[in-house]
Amino acid sequence: MGHEFIGVVDEVGSAVNDLAVGDFVIAPFSWSDGTCKNCEAGFHTACVHGGFFGQGGDGDGGQAEFVRVPHADGTLVKVPGTDFSEETMASLLALTDVMSTGYHAAVSAGVKTGDTVAVVGDGAVGLSGVLSARLLGARRIIVLGSTHEDRHALAREWGATEVITVRGEEAVEALRGLTDGYGADAVLECVGTKESTETAFAVAKAGAIVGRVGVPHDAAVDAEGTFYRNVGMRGGPAPARAYQPELLKAVLDGSINPGQVFDLSTDLDHIADAYAAMDERRAIKALIRVSDR
Repeated sequence: MGHEFIGVVDEVGSAVNDLAVGDFVIAPFSWSDGTCKNCEAGFHTACVHGGFFGQGGDGDGGQAEFVRVPHADGTLVKVPGTDFSEETMASLLALTDVMSTGYHAAVSAGVKTGDTVAVVGDGAVGLSGVLSARLLGARRIIVLGSTHEDRHALAREWGATEVITVRGEEAVEALRGLTDGYGADAVLECVGTKESTETAFAVAKAGAIVGRVGVPHDAAVDAEGTFYRNVGMRGGPAPARAYQPELLKAVLDGSINPGQVFDLSTDLDHIADAYAAMDERRAIKALIRVSDR
């Protein structure tokens, strides 16, 4: 919990060379040295010296007044400029995890110009996947999600062309009906449950790739079924640090506004209320303010 944060550098260690006190930075949800072979290949979440914020140990969570960042030079991204609007600040926060994770799903699925893309899930990551698919040139984006109209509205604003609200086999049949029986050219699995995983692979067209970013919970993949349709799978924890420079440019030039996913704002004293609102689906994603500085 609490691995998504942005802030101002308050102090630097003796080994930090690229950052200075007063720099405004965004963090990915994992720390990494930026120099190992895994980082050089763009998979910072597999850094041999890295770890994840919010899981204790060297990198405690961001729901605090101060956060110590290991391997700061390899982890943090300095944001150029000053005096950002509240809207831009929210979008920069989105790059720490949900937008980068949705983008990873789209990249992993090989979304390209003109594709029909299925996005399984309409939470913060799924909605970010919709925005990412549009950014990568998808012609048609079909969301398989909930019955929450606020999420549908944002999905459509971000590029969704159709929304399917039924689940299981009904959802599979509905998507096939929209694609002449073939399925989607690329699929983004953004939930991680057994049902969402089964649906994602079932709606993939022969030869398609499922970009899988939902943390798996009892979500086995039908090896035989995918084998005979040549359906592939990629994805995992998003290497947010690899994507943040390009996504940062897109935010600052106004191409995307992923901060819209934050529909509730509160402070540390009321953080339990924020979690309750998300758990009860009264909020898509909560933004926590820990300082006015």
